[in-house]
Amino acid sequence: MAMNDGEAATVVTSPCGAPSAAVALFRSLGDPARLAILRRLADGEARVTDLVACVGLAQSTVSAHLSCLRDCGLITSRPQGRATLHALAHPELLDLLASAEQLLAATGEAVDLCPTYGTHPAPAAAEEPAR
Repeated sequence: MAMNDGEAATVVTSPCGAPSAAVALFRSLGDPARLAILRRLADGEARVTDLVACVGLAQSTVSAHLSCLRDCGLITSRPQGRATLHALAHPELLDLLASAEQLLAATGEAVDLCPTYGTHPAPAAAEEPAR
């Protein structure tokens, strides 16, 4: 939906009350490659070849992630000669990432140990020996 200056955005919520735009934002930030791309763009504009070298993925994969980030309005792209330079669209994103790092520092390993989303799920309970 296109908006004019001064027009308020309509917030659509899911059945449980979470704003669907927030869900989409966090999903876009939830992919490790997209997060790495955004972290690199926090240092300044970059070409696809710069990002490929940074994240170690194929050019087509990086381009697909850039397309997602651009569609979400998180990055901008501008041509420069034969290349395209990509940049963060909103400096507020850096504040969000910094806040996330502070929250992760405060929670310690709890998020990483989350059995649903963590990278190191808690071990399964030991089975009792059969009698």
